[in-house]
Amino acid sequence: MDLSVVTENFVPVIVIACLVVGYIIKNTPVLTNKVNDYIPLIVGVLGAVLGLVMNGLTVESIVYGAVSGLASTGLHQTFTRIINQGVAE
Repeated sequence: MDLSVVTENFVPVIVIACLVVGYIIKNTPVLTNKVNDYIPLIVGVLGAVLGLVMNGLTVESIVYGAVSGLASTGLHQTFTRIINQGVAE
């Protein structure tokens, strides 16, 4: 299986933008209690919209944008767990 398609269409700008938006939502007390459970959905939709804006109206751009947006959630969780394990030890 050739994974070059993923590396060519993975959009770091979308990941960073969604990571920032998710971080802001997570750390804003007014928003945290209301939409904390919906952060993956929010960044997924935001990623799809950004992919659409950046690469034009194609199914691939929407899907890769959404995947990049959801990747920001996983990236945040990975860093959070690594940092928390370092503090706990």
